Amino acid sequence: MEYLPLVNSRGEPVGKAPRTECHGNPDLIHPVVHLHIFNSEHKLFLQKRSLTKDLFPGFWDSSVGGHIGFGEEVREALARESKEEVGIDAAQALFLYSYIMKNQYESEYIYSYLLNWDGPIRINLTELAEGRFFSKKEIQERLGTAFFTPNFEEEFRRLCAAGVF
Repeated sequence: MEYLPLVNSRGEPVGKAPRTECHGNPDLIHPVVHLHIFNSEHKLFLQKRSLTKDLFPGFWDSSVGGHIGFGEEVREALARESKEEVGIDAAQALFLYSYIMKNQYESEYIYSYLLNWDGPIRINLTELAEGRFFSKKEIQERLGTAFFTPNFEEEFRRLCAAGVF
């Protein structure tokens, strides 16, 4: 059984719970990492979630995203998820912000990072269905159409508000 760390509203550790409980109880806040990969044309790489995902299968989402394991540091999770999903080294990623995203299924304490990257991206097809770069206009045209995860739509608003996109 996989256990995820639990945190309070400030991101401070408060315990652990099985992954299945975290994905069914929005009162349990678990930490995750998101990486936003921009190329030199200022397009944002997005991943299409695998059809086997529990939540929002087949929806487009942040470049990289995943749970922080119990006992794992934020940067360790960022490095692991980046290697697993898109085959890149995220050591140069810059921290943007953190916030809580809550929906009817779960609550996540999200650590968001930015990486400018023009190198190769190797999509792991056991993790993702596909991936590609999107312009800001392409994203804006699809907002609210069930093309993106609700989480990504919130991230997009935050990226724009922060002047990143």
